[in-house]
Amino acid sequence: MVVVQIGLGGLTVRHELTAWLVVAHLGTAMAFFATLVVIVVSAMTPTPAELVPSGVEARARGGAGPVAAWRYDPFRVLAVWTLAATYGLVLIGGYVSASGAGLACPDWPLCYGQLLPSLTGGVGAHLLHRFAAALAGALIVLTAAAAYRTQASRPQLQAAAAIAVGLLILQIILGALNIEYRLADAVTTAHLATAAALFATLVVLAVLAHRLPESEVYRPQDTGQPGRPRVQRVMDYVALTKPRIVVLLLVTAFASMLIAAPGRVSPWLILFTLAGGAMSAGSANAINQLLERDIDALMSRTRRRPIPAGRISPPYAFAFAVLLGTVAFVEMAVLVNLLAALLSLAALLFYVFVYTVWLKRSTPQNIVIGGAAGAVPPLVGWAAATGHLSLTAILLFVIVFLWTPPHFWALALFRRDDYARAHIPMLPVIAGEDET
Repeated sequence: MVVVQIGLGGLTVRHELTAWLVVAHLGTAMAFFATLVVIVVSAMTPTPAELVPSGVEARARGGAGPVAAWRYDPFRVLAVWTLAATYGLVLIGGYVSASGAGLACPDWPLCYGQLLPSLTGGVGAHLLHRFAAALAGALIVLTAAAAYRTQASRPQLQAAAAIAVGLLILQIILGALNIEYRLADAVTTAHLATAAALFATLVVLAVLAHRLPESEVYRPQDTGQPGRPRVQRVMDYVALTKPRIVVLLLVTAFASMLIAAPGRVSPWLILFTLAGGAMSAGSANAINQLLERDIDALMSRTRRRPIPAGRISPPYAFAFAVLLGTVAFVEMAVLVNLLAALLSLAALLFYVFVYTVWLKRSTPQNIVIGGAAGAVPPLVGWAAATGHLSLTAILLFVIVFLWTPPHFWALALFRRDDYARAHIPMLPVIAGEDET
């Protein structure tokens, strides 16, 4: 497949980006990508019981035991068809882009104000892409609904389906923004990246549908509260977002907006900015709790959080966090501005990958560097109010950045034994109280 891709790449350049060669090149790349995803997911999941010959043990003992037949599962079929439709959608999108038909319809969701205009120029290819998107989108929603209704014993499937729906919503918004911003490079790149992420998610969903045993159920610890009331379940999801920390972040964003444009910021803009910021920060905090559930279970301060206490399963927490982050980005990009949305997304990714995944467990300087994520809200507020950044906004970022480590070290001094028990190299644990 790599050899084919190299050959197609050479032909594509030689023939000056002929549309069908671009499509073939893209299709091979996506097939190769899917193959890698299948390998990774297959290596991480068990072989389902129905694929194991029931007569293996009997034959080992000298018998001739029968071999179990493949069992038909409608959900598996639906997952594969949804994946195939999305693959076709990506190829059609590649053709639209390569043939220059990206703006053949200058408005959205209609085309020249009509549902079916004259199919001249690139309009036919453009409309084919839109109708294919509608078909694939309907299948994704149908798959998610089927997962919710029939796959309760396999929460991983439900989580993957929920992520797919979130990415679908984001992709629809980006498709509309492609028209609004006349195929701006940033929007086009985000549109392609989201398409790849959605395709990969559906590959994961299809593989899991074939490999996960139906008996694999997440079994939380006994909380003594069978059938928890709905209000308590909602409060558990709210707790995943660390609402008290979110409020502190929103205060700095709000103050920044007032400083940036005193008396000129509409209440609606403030509301949309704070709502998007709250969802983005909540998503980051939920992913943080998901990734740190093992150490949370060791610390007295955190062991009663929803995931280590067994009230929310990791797949559901992950799906909730991804959906929250997706909605946050779309809401801010559409109702605030793209710069504010990108800054908020950057803070989320920095907090998750730089602080939580990399620094938290590896260095006592974790909060010094990782604290930068908590200093981004003033930048978001400033960008929301003005549409750009300035030196004053950077100074507000620096103030919060410098304030964060001593604030966190004070908490670490108080919870030093907890951090030591969880093997987290906070400064008080490594250097002692006096040096801290």
